[in-house]
Amino acid sequence: MSKKRKKKKHEIEHINESWLLPYADLLTLLLALFIVLFATSSMDEGRFQQMSAVFSEIFESGSGIMSESAPTNVPVPDDSVGELNENSSYIEDQQSLGEMQADLDEYIAVNELENQFDTQLTSEGLLLTIRDSVLFKSGEATISPEYIGLAHDISQLLTLDRPRQVVITGHTDDIPISNSQYSSNWELSVMRAVKFLKIIVESNEVDPNLFSAKGYGEYKPIVPNDSPENRSKNRRVEVLIQPLVLKDGTSVVPE
Repeated sequence: MSKKRKKKKHEIEHINESWLLPYADLLTLLLALFIVLFATSSMDEGRFQQMSAVFSEIFESGSGIMSESAPTNVPVPDDSVGELNENSSYIEDQQSLGEMQADLDEYIAVNELENQFDTQLTSEGLLLTIRDSVLFKSGEATISPEYIGLAHDISQLLTLDRPRQVVITGHTDDIPISNSQYSSNWELSVMRAVKFLKIIVESNEVDPNLFSAKGYGEYKPIVPNDSPENRSKNRRVEVLIQPLVLKDGTSVVPE
C-alpha cells in the first residue's frame, strides 16, 4: 500500500516538472532569434554591451554567451561614413584657410604691423582686420599713396587656392561726418570697402563675381566708442574669406 503511494507521488512530481521543457525550449528559441537579429544588423559598442548585460541578467549569470567583446568586423553604417567624409572635407578646408592665415601673420610680423593688422580664423571664415589709419586719411576713402604698395602686398597674400567668396566691409567710429563727399558714415564706410576691393581685384586679376563690398558705418563697433583709442580700433576695413565647407559638412558653392 505504501509502495503505491510512493509511486503515485513520484508520478505527480514528474508531471509538475514537465513545464520546464517547453520553458527551456522557449528561451532557446528566443536566444536564437536575438542572435540572428544581432548577426544581421549593425550595432555600435554601446548597444552591444547593453544587450550583453540584458542576457546576463536573464540567465542570472555573471557572464553569458553575449558577454564577449564586440566583433571587430561590424560594418560601419552608411550615415557614419558620410559623416566622416563631411568632417574630413571641413578639416581640409580649415587647414587651407589656416595656411593662408599663417602667410598673412608672417607678413605682419616681418613688417611689424601687429598694431595695425589682425587675423582670426572664425566660424564664418578667415577674417583680416585692417585699421583705417594704415590705408586712409581721416574722412577720406582714397587709399593714401604711401600705402598703395602695402595694399598690393596684402592683395597678393589673399591669393586664393580655390574660388571663394570674399566680403570686404568698412566700419567707422561714431563721430558724425558731413563734408562735400560724404553725408554719413555709411557712405564713407562703403566707399572705403569698395576702394580696397578694387585694389585686390585689379592686382590679382581675380574673378570679380566672387567679391562684394558693404559698409556698416558706426553700427558694428568691436569696442565701445568711449575713447580716442577705442574709436581708432573701430575705424577699420575687414576682409572675410569665406569657407568652402561648413562645420556640418554642407558645401558652399561660390556664386
